[in-house]
Amino acid sequence: MTSASLQATRSQPNMNSVGDDSVLLGVFICLLMLGLVMVFSSTIAMGSQDLNTNTSHFWRQLVHMILGVGLTAMVASMPVWVWQKLSLPLLIFAILLLIVLLFVGLKVNGSTRWLSIGGIRLQPAEFAKVAIVLYAASYLTRKQREIKKFSKGIVNMGVVLAIVGGLLLMQPDFGSFVVMTVTVGLMMFLGGIRISHTILCLGVVASTMALMVVMSPYRIKRFLAFLDPWSDPYGSGFQLTQALIAVGRGEIFGVGLGASIQKLYYLPHANNDFILAVIGEELGLVGIILVLGLYATLLHRALVISRTAELVGRVYASRLAQGIGFLLVFQALINIGVNLGALPTKGLNLPFISYGGSSMLVCCIAMGLLFGVDRQNRKRDISGTVRKRPAGRSRKRKGSIEGALV
Repeated sequence: MTSASLQATRSQPNMNSVGDDSVLLGVFICLLMLGLVMVFSSTIAMGSQDLNTNTSHFWRQLVHMILGVGLTAMVASMPVWVWQKLSLPLLIFAILLLIVLLFVGLKVNGSTRWLSIGGIRLQPAEFAKVAIVLYAASYLTRKQREIKKFSKGIVNMGVVLAIVGGLLLMQPDFGSFVVMTVTVGLMMFLGGIRISHTILCLGVVASTMALMVVMSPYRIKRFLAFLDPWSDPYGSGFQLTQALIAVGRGEIFGVGLGASIQKLYYLPHANNDFILAVIGEELGLVGIILVLGLYATLLHRALVISRTAELVGRVYASRLAQGIGFLLVFQALINIGVNLGALPTKGLNLPFISYGGSSMLVCCIAMGLLFGVDRQNRKRDISGTVRKRPAGRSRKRKGSIEGALV
């Protein structure tokens, strides 16, 4: 074998391996186990005035986790082209759920974010975030040749974002709107939109978000509390000050697992939005770095999987892997930033770690999609992966990679 052919062989992705990405699988397991332990620790005395042991939240989270892992395995076993074909129907279904939510949703703490079906609460916004990623990946695949044209490549996707984002803001759920917008924006940037268009879109999005903050009194109050939480430590700055106290108590190595004081009715939402503060108090800076490292590794593996799929011509799978990685990790970064006082308070949980059924199930579905792309990359035979174009399709789309990839 010549040196040139040897080099070419080395440059090709290894398609003969079987199983799943062991590093990604390890990260997934670590996040689930860490979340289960911290939910148990943060809720051990919840609902008990005399601090008696309470394990109900732990068992519920365990059930959610088991169901979620089952969904991960099921989604990962399905061909990726199925999700491309279902991307538009799933997006329409997500939009319908958000519309129904506005009329029959449960209002909690001033927000209408939950549907109650048979006593089970569901949060449609979680499903909508994954649905928009599925659709954006399909859109970027179909519009490869038009993505550099502002009117055809960007405006159409912007309309879809405006519809879904508007429904989220009517709940209101500003945090999910930000996560969704940034995720799709990053997907479009890697998909090939022009730098000038990127700058223009960033300006429009930033101006829109700033306007929404200025026009909403409660958002202005949150922003001012973020700038100086100690000016009103028992009012608008209460959540942030208690979170900072918890992180400060943990110092480097923490006060010990289960020994947090802030979780005992001082820190609001200790098992959900502010669970990282409990991690910081009990496990210290080491625990926070561990969490950051797990999410950083997740994003790295998602981008590696995306690159591998793109090298063999599976554009939809590549865009999907990028979107899932951005969606999970960017939401985690916002939650971490809120807990550490780097960002204004938002009602976003920490993927796989925070308590919550809808979040756990949807995050596990998202991870299943990522494992599905990875399994597709590892198939030995990659011949005949593009489905035949159904009869009646326009010949102009012959060169498109719209066909589903297996």
